[in-house]
Amino acid sequence: MGNVLKVEGYNNLVRDIQSKAIVNTNNAEYKLYMSRTSQRMGQQDTIRNVCREINNLKKELREIKDLIREVVNK
Repeated sequence: MGNVLKVEGYNNLVRDIQSKAIVNTNNAEYKLYMSRTSQRMGQQDTIRNVCREINNLKKELREIKDLIREVVNK
């Protein structure tokens, strides 16, 4: 990182002079943040997969119902 200034009142925050960005220098907090983000993404993937499975089951149920109607109407 280039030139940085400490943010007054915060031990773990610095301001990058070039980009004016505030940067948290606490690695433990960063790792915790990344862990939570990863968990959230995993939960979203799980929900997507469950929704796909439900939609597949609905489609199969419709097909079964259509086949039953065909048999009954003959």
